[in-house]
Amino acid sequence: MSASQENTFVPSSESPRSCRTKCSICKNTYTDPRILPCLHTFCLDCVRGLQQFSIPRTQREGESGSLDCTESRICILCPACDYEVNVPAAGLRELTGNHLIQNEVFLESLKRPDYRIVCDLCNDGNAERRCHVCSTNLCDFCSEAHRRQKMTASHNTVALTDLQGRNERVNKSIMCFVHPAEELRLFCETCDCLVCRDCCMVDHRDHNCDFVANVINKYGSFIRQLLKQTQPHIAGLQETLQKIADTRQLVQKRLRTLTGEINKFTEDYIKALEKHRSSLLKELEELRIQKENSLNLQQIQLQQILADMKTGVDFTEHLLTNGSPVEILLTKRVVVNRLKLLNKTSYSTQPREDDGIQFQQQERAGQCNGFEVFGIIVTKTLDPSKCLLQGEGLRVAWQDQPSVFVLVCNDQSGQQIGRGGESIQVSIYNKKNKECTLKTILHDNHDGTYQFTYTPRVSGLYEGYVCMKGQHVQGSPFSITVTSKYRKHTGIFHCCTFCSSVGQKDVRCGCGGTMLGGYQGCGHGHKGHPGQPHWSCCGKLTEHSECSGTINSNSYQNLVRTVAL
Repeated sequence: MSASQENTFVPSSESPRSCRTKCSICKNTYTDPRILPCLHTFCLDCVRGLQQFSIPRTQREGESGSLDCTESRICILCPACDYEVNVPAAGLRELTGNHLIQNEVFLESLKRPDYRIVCDLCNDGNAERRCHVCSTNLCDFCSEAHRRQKMTASHNTVALTDLQGRNERVNKSIMCFVHPAEELRLFCETCDCLVCRDCCMVDHRDHNCDFVANVINKYGSFIRQLLKQTQPHIAGLQETLQKIADTRQLVQKRLRTLTGEINKFTEDYIKALEKHRSSLLKELEELRIQKENSLNLQQIQLQQILADMKTGVDFTEHLLTNGSPVEILLTKRVVVNRLKLLNKTSYSTQPREDDGIQFQQQERAGQCNGFEVFGIIVTKTLDPSKCLLQGEGLRVAWQDQPSVFVLVCNDQSGQQIGRGGESIQVSIYNKKNKECTLKTILHDNHDGTYQFTYTPRVSGLYEGYVCMKGQHVQGSPFSITVTSKYRKHTGIFHCCTFCSSVGQKDVRCGCGGTMLGGYQGCGHGHKGHPGQPHWSCCGKLTEHSECSGTINSNSYQNLVRTVAL
């Protein structure tokens, strides 16, 4: 809403007519009210007080021909609806006057005890009566003269006091702006405007002019038709506004419902988190007690061993220092046996417990009160020196072929850590140009193992390393030989020729195994069988590997054909 619109508020305690007779800008009774194109009415002086601004004319607004970029139009904004109103060339006084409002202002002024209306004829005395025929307000003197004149002797005048309280329209003559002495009684259809008699003789000569009474039905019907077309829009807009109001209520109701749901969800979630926190703290307390008990037991055991050692050492030192040879030899057996036993006592120089307690806040902790929660306590500490690298991709790879190796994470005792989320640094670079040209894809299996996949684009020697906590893991750094050609397997990955060939005797296998009974291929548990699945073409035990050579035998082709069948 613009600043001008804030002035349109009218107190509801005033009567409807009082509201209609007051300007929403100055809040006073209308003075020379003028109608804007948006059909809002304001005092002429109030309209003149509005800020004017210029807007460049569009092509459509131009009269004809090319558009003059320097041409612009002067406008004002309606204080009620911000409608752009073009200021007429002759000024704002050309705006249409609102005579309906003037009539209501006149009737409203009659209700005031201090009202004063000037006579329309002499413009001096106070008007006391009104002639409905001439639509003029007359003072007592002019009223008597009006009645004595021959042309107006039959006119009936009414006292203005008798008009108080009536809602009837008080007609008043509308005079021509160009010829103030002439009343606007004719309508020029050529120019679509009201004219007086003198206008018809001068500016509107040869125009299609007719008396207002003769054309009012024509244009009145046209206005009514437009009104009839416009009225349904009001009902449609009111219905839409009602739908908006109903929708606003539904939205507010929905928001209140969602607010309750969010509050309940948050409260339940907080309860679940508090329960999970209590569970974690309880687990931590139990872990503390467990470790303290273990450390106490180790302490008691070591203190007892220490006491035994001190007893043996002190006794022996005292014997050797203060004992006689006879006394030493007499107690030699028992002393030697005790010292030998003490020397055989085994004990760990490192505590069997450590401070390897961690809180993994990103790890899933399962469900708690129906909510998935995160954060677990782990007691195993990762030891990079105990982590292992496995897989053929640590040694050999093939150009444009993906290669894989696996990292197994272990703790200090060498046991696999059954969790993921560790920070790992891995790099594989070409030894020749020392450039890290390989992009390594890391996959966390969330069980303490990580799979690395890389695809070399150039053959040659590569070096790679895998580090955790700033340390190399076992097997790092490692060298990789990348060959330019990848030899695919031409056989099948099977358990033995007997099974894969459905008992054929003449088929052979790359593993070199044989069977009894005239079979030339391998069989389970027979001579040369590797004891696990292998490739029939070269005997390699790894399914995803490069072929090292094929057996040249027509019977092998029969094997492939048989398996296909």
